[in-house]
Amino acid sequence: MRIALFAVAAALAALAFWGLARAYFDRSARRALHRFGARVARHKLTDKREIIAALVADPEIARAVHTHVAATGVSEAAAWKRVRTYLDEIVPFFSILAYYKVGYVVSRALLNLFYKVTVDYEREDPFRELPKDAVVVYLMNHRSNADYVLVAYALMGDVSLSYAVGEWARAFPLEYIFKSFGSYFIRRKYREPLYHTVLARYVQHITRNGVTQGIFPEGGLSRDGTLGPAKIGLLDYALDVARDPAFRQRMFVVPVGINYDRVLEDRSLLSELARKTTGVRPPRLRQFVDVVRYVGFNLGRLVGRRWKRYGRAAVTIGVPIPVSGWLDQLEGQGIHPFDLDRTERLGYVQAFCDSLMVRIGALVPVTPVSLACAALQTMDADFVPHDRLLQRMEELREVLRELNARVLKSEDSTEEVFDRAYRMLRMRRVIARSGSGYVILSRGLPLISYYANSVAHLLGPFAESVRSRDALPAMAATGGWRG
Repeated sequence: MRIALFAVAAALAALAFWGLARAYFDRSARRALHRFGARVARHKLTDKREIIAALVADPEIARAVHTHVAATGVSEAAAWKRVRTYLDEIVPFFSILAYYKVGYVVSRALLNLFYKVTVDYEREDPFRELPKDAVVVYLMNHRSNADYVLVAYALMGDVSLSYAVGEWARAFPLEYIFKSFGSYFIRRKYREPLYHTVLARYVQHITRNGVTQGIFPEGGLSRDGTLGPAKIGLLDYALDVARDPAFRQRMFVVPVGINYDRVLEDRSLLSELARKTTGVRPPRLRQFVDVVRYVGFNLGRLVGRRWKRYGRAAVTIGVPIPVSGWLDQLEGQGIHPFDLDRTERLGYVQAFCDSLMVRIGALVPVTPVSLACAALQTMDADFVPHDRLLQRMEELREVLRELNARVLKSEDSTEEVFDRAYRMLRMRRVIARSGSGYVILSRGLPLISYYANSVAHLLGPFAESVRSRDALPAMAATGGWRG
């Protein structure tokens, strides 16, 4: 009897504690939202099981299951089990506390440890004309895996973003962290029609329910620093909701440009580029040793109080572009994209996305390192006099001003901008001071090309000279960036 009473008392105490804990977490969540004043779609707070149940009941998914059964010969039960596996993998669980308490504190600490963060807007208060029930998709160039954190941090006071995240993050604890932030996972290069129907219906489901999404149309990180071609899969899924007149006027796409003075993975990305060019994979032991050396070196700098940040991490938020404007333009030409079969419609979606990539490219911030590297890249010499380098940087700045490109700290003198870039380039052994100028070190050539490429499209008459001296293919064969 005593044991039973003790068990009942313990259960009641646990329930009371859980009730108090939930009340505390609920109050903390409300305080967090009030503090940031951000917009969080109610749907993001929906229980994951309810979302999965709604999608399982979707007639489009049911039709895809029947097609899959007919094509593969598997049982219907096995096909539905596969659907539930996909949904469990894709559908996240959003936590306000994780996003606005843990996420904000950690992202602020890490970003400000590594960078001086700069957030700029193409137009002051670009969201003032958006309707309150606007459905917004952010499209951005992909420079680093830090982009997820950087853009979420930049928009923390406006909205909470849900990202599409690739398989690389499907490992503990990254998977749990991303899902608690509302991000959903996708399988890249996975061609099964049933999976893509499930993914498409999920993207359309959250789009209809006002969830703000962040998409990287390049589909992956830039290996050579240039803007990659747009891939339209996820954007096409999201745009499909605009066939409903109730959503057509509410849907907007916001272009975002991102750039860094130092991309944390730049050497790894260049190694991948070399692997594609030469077919030679660096030994895993060497890769491991490089990572350990990098971590140990930076820990030593932190402990020895010699830590210096990696320059600028910059974001430029563009003006929202109404999807209705694109559709109105097509219909004015007698083209009704949602009446076309998907293959034909994708051509028009591709053209729309390509135009958005041009807008994104125009918003890419010009950081001090990218400007200095572009100037070095235009000079066909391994030794560059100091005065000649500053003159070329000033010429590039004039071109950028004419094109209305965003040069960070544009009010500073060219000498001050170069001093910021030189500290980073010297620390990374890209260039070295020699007499009245600078010697470009052989191991620095690929990095100069990589950072110059990030802004080459903005340089007008200098763009071709930047690209013509692109050292990446030649250096890829020699492995010139090791060490």
